[in-house]
Amino acid sequence: MDSALVPRSVLLFVVAALFEIGGAWLVWQGLREQRGWWWVGLGVIALGLYGAVATLQPDANFGRILAAYGGVFVAGSIVWGMVADGYRPDRWDMVGALICLGGMAVIMYGPRGG
Repeated sequence: MDSALVPRSVLLFVVAALFEIGGAWLVWQGLREQRGWWWVGLGVIALGLYGAVATLQPDANFGRILAAYGGVFVAGSIVWGMVADGYRPDRWDMVGALICLGGMAVIMYGPRGG
C-alpha cells in the first residue's frame, strides 16, 4: 500500500471499530441490560455503518481488510470495555491486544511483491 494512504486506512479502521464495537455494545445494553429495543435498533444501524465504512479502505481485498480489522477489533474492544464499562485489563490482555495490532499491521501494510 502506498505509504500516503496508511493514515487514511488507519482512520477508517478506527471509525469502523467505533461503529462495530459500539453497535454490538448497544445491542448488548438493549437485550442483556434490558434497556429496550430502541438501543438494539441503534446498534443494528451502527453495525450496518461499520460494514459501509469497511468498503472505503484503499485496499480492494475483502479478506485482507477483514483479517486485518480483526486486530483492530480485539484492541478496540478492550479499550471500549475500559471506557464504557470500567473494565480493567491485565497485562496479558494488553500483550494479546498488541500482538493482534502487530498482526494487523503485517497483514495490511506489509510490503507486497509485485
